[in-house]
Amino acid sequence: MPHTDFHAALPGTTLPDTGQAGHAGCGLCALRSRRLFTGLLATGGALALAGPARAQDVGVRGEVGSNSRWAGLVPAEQFEAGAAQQYQQMLRSAAQQRALAGADHPQLVRLRAIADRIVPHATAWNDRAPKWKWEVNLLTSAELNAFCMPGGKIAFYLGILKKLQLNDDEVAAIMGHEVAHALREHARERAAKTAATRIGAGLFSAVLGLGTLGDAAVNAGGQLLTLKFSRGDETEADVVGMDLSARAGYDPAAGVSLWQKMMAASQGAPPQWMSTHPSSSTRIKEIQAKLPKVKPLYDKAPRPARKFAPPEAA
Repeated sequence: MPHTDFHAALPGTTLPDTGQAGHAGCGLCALRSRRLFTGLLATGGALALAGPARAQDVGVRGEVGSNSRWAGLVPAEQFEAGAAQQYQQMLRSAAQQRALAGADHPQLVRLRAIADRIVPHATAWNDRAPKWKWEVNLLTSAELNAFCMPGGKIAFYLGILKKLQLNDDEVAAIMGHEVAHALREHARERAAKTAATRIGAGLFSAVLGLGTLGDAAVNAGGQLLTLKFSRGDETEADVVGMDLSARAGYDPAAGVSLWQKMMAASQGAPPQWMSTHPSSSTRIKEIQAKLPKVKPLYDKAPRPARKFAPPEAA
């Protein structure tokens, strides 16, 4: 997926010295240095944080429609399994290059603490989310990137934390955005559309029950690390991400300062993470327009017990 950018979206990026495309990654050797979020999926206790949706708790849920029907043409289990495999391959590659942060790295501790607050609120957006094996890892590459793959596989690059000197609210804005891509199944949708285009309209109509389309879509989804989302997907991820971060106790207005930092760091030319995003000015206006919807969620949400500092600037 790429994005996206920081991207749970997954714009293509390069791991140090390998030339392999990827967003944040993982590895068998690195398995010892990473942990599953057992508490996130445990059961009622953690999930109860989201609570029943009362009228004042709706946020932006009423403004975002159901997931695309295109996504339904691709078997979710198969697609998520492929994403998990890619994620592990990235981790292995990063570990071999000594570019995978250990579990005691202060910035990985930080990322996992923020994820622990955001993930419980994901279940309201996707019925499959409670079953996902959520993971968070940190690559020590200098790239400005982050992403969340289908099935809840999150990765950040140290470069985006260090160069932009992100505070916790800004990190939550990125993480919420990336998690939103996974929850809204943008990668599965685009994989299905790509597969349908490749096999042709005629064949598409003949295999609408899956079959060839399902296989082709899963194969297309195998390129998750270089998949780029549309601007519409990016805007939706911003909106849903604001809702998630606000419910988790992080200021949703941080999206404004985040994008100001992104543009300053790129000196007017959008970095790879932003390659398919709306312009910064448009994005900031959209974030500001949605703040009245999500600010009440933030005002009533419990605040994080601990605040973290960004890594020292180079």
